[in-house]
Amino acid sequence: MAKKYSAVFFDNDGILVDTEHFYYYANRDILQTVGVDLTPELYHEFFLVESSGAWHLAQERGYTDAAIEEMRSLRNQRYLDYLMHEDVVIPGVRTVIDQLYGIVQMGVVTSSYREHFDRIHKNTGLLHFFDFVLTQGDYTHSKPHPEPYSLAQKKSGKQPNECIVIEDSQRGLLAAKAAGLECWVIPRGLTQGADFSQADRILSNINEIVPLILGD
Repeated sequence: MAKKYSAVFFDNDGILVDTEHFYYYANRDILQTVGVDLTPELYHEFFLVESSGAWHLAQERGYTDAAIEEMRSLRNQRYLDYLMHEDVVIPGVRTVIDQLYGIVQMGVVTSSYREHFDRIHKNTGLLHFFDFVLTQGDYTHSKPHPEPYSLAQKKSGKQPNECIVIEDSQRGLLAAKAAGLECWVIPRGLTQGADFSQADRILSNINEIVPLILGD
């Protein structure tokens, strides 16, 4: 079997682990305390497309930068609380990365903070499969800016046409394409129904990627 790609870059939330809904709940819970109703539709727009967050909705109600910083801290703690006792690995992920391990380079490229990422993967047993991980703070500009995936490509030492990105969100897709990389999308949960017209492939689940990556 002749492999078609030498490096695979995985998004984290929605691809490896099912955590996006917890991040939505955490933001929703804190914003509710200041009278802001963060609907799933608004979350999708502000977090998964624009990647801008929703604190401006609190600013519009007169809350100061200091108050918003406190809300952000409360949001982060609420998110960690949600994650504490959950088995979040998406079905099929362990099998897929085990099949790819040692054949292609694998990296995780996520917009999560390192603290959140480490908490998510404390008990998943997945991280030893990956050659590197890029989290918030390892780059200056978050998705949909191309920097996270451009950095991943450089870190891999591979040419762009040797790399493939696996994403579930529109902002991730835009970041990958702006970095000059091929991107396959697996819509899931809050990202279903987004505009994935730029995707090179749209897949139904992660199990489909192994024969596509390794070739026939």
